[in-house]
Amino acid sequence: MAQKHDFDSPLIAKLEHGANLTPADRARLREIAGASRKVDPRTTLIRDGEEPRGAYLVLDGIACRCKVLQNGSRQILAYLLPGDTCHLDLKSLREMDHSISTISECTIVDIPRDVIDDLALHHPHIMRALQWSALADESTLREWLVGMGRRNAVNQMAHLFCELLIRLRAIGHALEDSYDLPLTQEELGDALGLSVVHVNRILQALRQERLVSFKGRRLTILDFERLKERAGFNPNYLHLTSPLQAART
Repeated sequence: MAQKHDFDSPLIAKLEHGANLTPADRARLREIAGASRKVDPRTTLIRDGEEPRGAYLVLDGIACRCKVLQNGSRQILAYLLPGDTCHLDLKSLREMDHSISTISECTIVDIPRDVIDDLALHHPHIMRALQWSALADESTLREWLVGMGRRNAVNQMAHLFCELLIRLRAIGHALEDSYDLPLTQEELGDALGLSVVHVNRILQALRQERLVSFKGRRLTILDFERLKERAGFNPNYLHLTSPLQAART
């Protein structure tokens, strides 16, 4: 029987890729996610150099990890999607070395230190899943570094679009070939190290190749296999298909 994901909770849907959660685990995660708040677009949740007093969970919308340079330019280091968490290893982190900001309007959960301590003591499956999530984040960052160093700009963009589709599918936030993409061209450029003018040209090129189309903020991938080939995309770095999942099917 195929594994059934809890798509009503993006956090549970994501973490079930990393561990076999118990009913008590799921109930605890729903309890944690219940204390959420709405955050406006382009709001800084915590700045580079500040001491983290808790972790953040994104329940809806898109946020990002980023570095802002002295000249005001920004490099986005990761897009944070529903179900993603930030800096859970608080005991080892005295101050932030990057900022966390929302991109779209987001639903955010502030997770205090004592809640994380409680999970470590009483919910080992959740902690194992969170460790898997942190390792997947590191793997994704490595893939982004490879892309910026060795892929041309068009292939970088194609690779990002493939990645977002797979990540959003995993939490039930994408259809087979389309998803909402509330990112400006500037925000895409900040992730790929490209100017807005260059991003615009790349999007036109992908449209002309009939690989993607846009309707408002909705991205449709017209031919996923060709886009994967164009990007050289292999989703193994996302670690969304694991031996655990295989054992459940």
